Amino acid sequence: MPEATEAQKRARLGAAGFGADKADTKCANLSGGEKARLLLMIATFHRPHLLILDEPTNHLDVDSRQALIEALNEFDGAVILISHDRHLIEACADRLWVVRDGTVASYDGDIDQYRLSLLAERTLRNKERTREAAASDVKTSRQAERRAAAERRQELAPLRKAVTEAEKKVEALTAQIARLDAALGDASLYVKDPARAQKLSAERGVLARQLGEAEEAWLEASERYESAAATATI
Repeated sequence: MPEATEAQKRARLGAAGFGADKADTKCANLSGGEKARLLLMIATFHRPHLLILDEPTNHLDVDSRQALIEALNEFDGAVILISHDRHLIEACADRLWVVRDGTVASYDGDIDQYRLSLLAERTLRNKERTREAAASDVKTSRQAERRAAAERRQELAPLRKAVTEAEKKVEALTAQIARLDAALGDASLYVKDPARAQKLSAERGVLARQLGEAEEAWLEASERYESAAATATI
């Protein structure tokens, strides 16, 4: 901004979260999150019509993540966002895309609905496998069928338990995040008790990462269970 006044330059820096205490700091002395914020400020300086952001919250601190969310929501152009940060997606994205089986398709629901649809698909596949197993066992004697079923249940029990525990953990973390979101949704909190607001935001960030890990663990446990169940019915 070579033609701008000192006040105009500082105002622009302040809008990006660089207040008076940071306006004169050398870039080399900024934190990782502050450097990322500065890069985003530079990228959007000339107001491009499209931003493509791949995992933009990696290495950002809580304040920088919140500043990014506010900046994206105020941005007039289009944003293509790739992220595992569920809070960022829920706070910014107005359209979701599902990439699977070599296709890309728009998704009308939210993230919770997508998770439930995955559970429904897996349940349906399990039922289909069960029906196929029942049909193949018609020629087997009743006693042998009961013995084989008991053996399958015994073999699959630990895997099924792991899936159930993973689901419960995902549900518990989702409930905790929902409670934090309700508290953070109170605008007066940031005025009355900003320290608590920052603490809750930090807690939410930790829970969001834990939820992502829990969902990955749930998917892996489900895959192991389904693979073992399919093998047991062959």
